[in-house]
Amino acid sequence: MRAEPTLPHHRLPPDSLTELAGGEGGPDTLGLLLGAERSRRLLLLRILDDATDLGPAWDLLIKAQRRAPHVVDELLMYPQTGMWLATALRRLRGTSPQDEPPPWVVLGHVAALAAAAALRAELDFTIEVPARHGRVPLPTLGCAVLPVAEPWTTATVRAEAGRTVVETSGATVVVPVPPHSAGPGWHPVRRLSVGPDKLQLEVALDDVDPYRTYPWPTEPRPLSEAAAAQWRHVLERAWEVLLREQPGTAEAMQRGVLSLSPTPARERFRPRSVTSGDAFGGIEASEPDDAVQLAVTLVHEFQHTKLGGLLHLTPLLTHDADESTELWYAPWRDDPRPLEGLLQGIYAFAGIAGFWHAHRRAAGAQQAMADFEFALWRTHVATAIEQIHRHPRFTPLGGALLDTLRNRCAGWLEEPVPEEQLALARLCAADHVARWRTHHLRPAAAAVEETVRAWLAEADGPPPSLAAEPELVPDPSVRWLDSLAMLVRYHLSGTDDGRPWSEAPEKTMARVTGALPGDALLAAGDPTAARHAYVAHLAGEPGRAGAWSGLGHALKATADEPAAARLLCHWPERARAVHESLLRSAATPPNPVRLATWLAAPMGTR
Repeated sequence: MRAEPTLPHHRLPPDSLTELAGGEGGPDTLGLLLGAERSRRLLLLRILDDATDLGPAWDLLIKAQRRAPHVVDELLMYPQTGMWLATALRRLRGTSPQDEPPPWVVLGHVAALAAAAALRAELDFTIEVPARHGRVPLPTLGCAVLPVAEPWTTATVRAEAGRTVVETSGATVVVPVPPHSAGPGWHPVRRLSVGPDKLQLEVALDDVDPYRTYPWPTEPRPLSEAAAAQWRHVLERAWEVLLREQPGTAEAMQRGVLSLSPTPARERFRPRSVTSGDAFGGIEASEPDDAVQLAVTLVHEFQHTKLGGLLHLTPLLTHDADESTELWYAPWRDDPRPLEGLLQGIYAFAGIAGFWHAHRRAAGAQQAMADFEFALWRTHVATAIEQIHRHPRFTPLGGALLDTLRNRCAGWLEEPVPEEQLALARLCAADHVARWRTHHLRPAAAAVEETVRAWLAEADGPPPSLAAEPELVPDPSVRWLDSLAMLVRYHLSGTDDGRPWSEAPEKTMARVTGALPGDALLAAGDPTAARHAYVAHLAGEPGRAGAWSGLGHALKATADEPAAARLLCHWPERARAVHESLLRSAATPPNPVRLATWLAAPMGTR
């Protein structure tokens, strides 16, 4: 009896595993990850074909593959194709929370892929494809815009003798030759190539593929020519930064960064960027403030890309039903994170700390900012790692990866940073964790009630029960825990013409969503005024978590009320919970500083 043939497995050699465990990974390692991802995409496509009838689209894909296999391979490896495959399978299995567009539009996207493949393979063909609010995207090529009233309908793509049209009843768009040029009713996917020969980064600036945004698809939103030119300009400068300061990372990015999906600019210093394990090589990013910010974004998201590729080959964590619901503090997030998410963040932000480690040697006029960022991110990464070091869910490879990053971070922590920027980084790191505690940690209700009774009875201090481990109760409303760091960045960055920042604190505060008056004063170096501002804010809004933690750091900076400062810097959730309970039981609300001083007294005394 003949044995069934055994398919080869994708494996990473020890050298590649060592690179990835250290947060690195050269072109050869990226090539191995890409090869594994190609096999994964083929398997997903086969699963989709088995689960549904792909019809004429499947036949056209086969013809294109026979004529131009490299074209179909490029389409298969396009990040948005991976995102579509995952989305389509989730819709078929009923595990996607989205109910739009209709399932037939999602599944019908395979026809758009087939049309793009056939067009690039120079075949004659006719095929029906989905039209989304009058827009008909052809992956890697562009998007036709037709005057269609229905939100979800179909259009016909027809190619004959080198001429391709997209048409519905009464409207036709001619696809230009080549398709990457603009034409009436046609928005091309722009191809950007930046950098010198042999050191070029080539990416698609994709603003039209519905699967360019992660984790959920969105409709095409073509950029203006001016906006596209700005993206090209800032990408050129960002690539110069990476080639100069992180040439090894840049060399790997040439293999592993395939598309960049632009979204509108956000508040200064608060860019948004996203990757997905289903879209290897794709990065969604908001318009950056400057080239350095985009360089940081590319490093950050490339870290996620590499780790996602590694996780498709081997687990770094075991699944434990009793521990898989654990939540942890992530210094770069407002919300508590599961272990898997925290590990992703550690890997990505170790890359950011590494970027600033290199960049501060060439930061020039922005030296103070670079020193601050390096000091802040090395602290954040170290804090996150120490929480989960030696966690029992790590596989041997996962444990080795965390140990490697921990050792790297330990080296960074030994490096000197100017005292002013070091102090600001420590302040912002401590403030973030204190605000997080105030929002998400809850002392036991019985302990709070006992503490209130002790306060009203004028006891010497709180009961021991208040010191018990608080319960983690995620607050879904929390936002902008990084406000103090944002304000500090304004002061360190100076003005556009290089002068020191001299704007009044209340004006700077208005630039930062979520910032309080006390935050602006604390960032400007006036902790005494910040103390008064926080106390005044708590008189009107006693539940404002940031005011409690900010008050603690203002008291610490002035060396006033050291007991209250320590309590509010380390356990602000106690003061907030007791204060809220006292408001319900006492006619006169207690002074926040007096209450914090009392709560910091030795526990159990009377």
